[in-house]
Amino acid sequence: MLATIGSATLSGIDGVPVTVEVHVANGLPGFTVVGLPDASCREARDRVRAALLTSGYSWPDRRTTVNLAPTSVRKVGASLDLAIAIGVLVASEQLPADVVADRAFLAEVGLDGSLRHVPGALSLAAACSQPEIIVAPASYSEASLVAGPKFRCAADLRTLVDALLAEAPWPRPPDEPITASNVGDADLADVRGHRLVRFGLEVAAAGGHHILMVGPPGSGKTMLAERLPGLLPDLDDHTAFDTTRVHSAAGESIVGGLVRRPPLRAPHHGMSAVAMVGGGSHRLRPGEISMAHGGVLFLDEMGEFGAVVLDSLRQPLEEGVIRLARAETRVELPARFLLVGAMNPCPCGEGVVPAACRCSDRALERYRRRLSGPLLDRFDLRIDVHRPDSRQLLGGSAAESSAVVANRVRNARCRAIERGVRCNAELSSSALERTSPLETDASALIERSLESGRLSARGMRRVWRVARTIADLQGHDGALTAEHVASALHLRTDPAFLVRSLVN
Repeated sequence: MLATIGSATLSGIDGVPVTVEVHVANGLPGFTVVGLPDASCREARDRVRAALLTSGYSWPDRRTTVNLAPTSVRKVGASLDLAIAIGVLVASEQLPADVVADRAFLAEVGLDGSLRHVPGALSLAAACSQPEIIVAPASYSEASLVAGPKFRCAADLRTLVDALLAEAPWPRPPDEPITASNVGDADLADVRGHRLVRFGLEVAAAGGHHILMVGPPGSGKTMLAERLPGLLPDLDDHTAFDTTRVHSAAGESIVGGLVRRPPLRAPHHGMSAVAMVGGGSHRLRPGEISMAHGGVLFLDEMGEFGAVVLDSLRQPLEEGVIRLARAETRVELPARFLLVGAMNPCPCGEGVVPAACRCSDRALERYRRRLSGPLLDRFDLRIDVHRPDSRQLLGGSAAESSAVVANRVRNARCRAIERGVRCNAELSSSALERTSPLETDASALIERSLESGRLSARGMRRVWRVARTIADLQGHDGALTAEHVASALHLRTDPAFLVRSLVN
């Protein structure tokens, strides 16, 4: 007998609908899975067999063939386990075919018959066209974020079959998990001093501009970077859905609905290029740049990252996506993030005072080469961070809180939305010229910077966009003035280690 069961598999962060066809016929006993299964799919044979036997069902002592269609798509993970188990029950006539019609099944099956959560439940559920989808209890909250289908859950295979046969009521869905409070989030009011850097963070948040902070150890770079997500507005529906799909496909727990707050990712500097951009041999997993989609990617000790890892950021920074290709599959993952870099002025960290620096010229040159010119040019804001003095640390007045600054950021972003973009960093050249003309003095200031070699053509556009953001924060709607451009140029200084290298 032939059974056809609906399910889905992951490709990157996207769900792909899969039809599980199970055929049981006379012949030598055996179990074969075809249709480009990976190792975890092939191992479903042993998991399903043990689950059926421990749940009180018989294993067909005949020739069993499982086909995973379409055969052109590689099937990865254990999301097809439950569909295979149900298909075996139907094909061996232990379960009527009509009770599984118009239903999809998404869960991993344990040896004891329990149903378990699978990564990417949100994308898997979105890929299924059936009006009713059965998932594991641990996946119910996440999968039910998809509008349209009706979702059911069961703790184990026996409970599920009894519900399908109407011999028992459907189990009650698990209670919605309690989400953690955001009361303890880092606040910008905790920062003492750093007036220029605080302004730079505000501009970065308002315009979506990438920022590089260079300063000695203990100057507060990490503390400042950790407070940047608190200045950003909540994610819109589209970005929140994509961000949630990325986190779900990566196996992270999704609690309390869609990811609405911009995430903060701070990977270690010893990570590989694959861990940064994503990839793998068969299942292409999202990397850190995709995990930071809609939020902040903070690279602390940026000078210690490998040059290959840093240069792999250049294309995603421009396009907002990362395209991964392997011999059997190609995927496109979202990667629109705000890049924040923090690094010391030299390997010893004291390069801001040349007399105190212990680095050789060779060590400094090697350190400087970690950041290529094209990558450095993509930082709209480049700020030297100095250690605050004792008066600011011990007796300084409290600064503005994150809530106050976030309100100005929100108003600036509303102005950008009126121009048809989410933030000013996304303004095209034509839109920039049309919506943000330069006054004569401002144009002359940019022209002098170009002629002196301080700005490239790309850098000019970035300074122009930063000037637009500064004007928006001030509530200025007219042409950009020389003051706006001068402020943007002041936030784009050459880092200290570059200046010292040029002097030497």
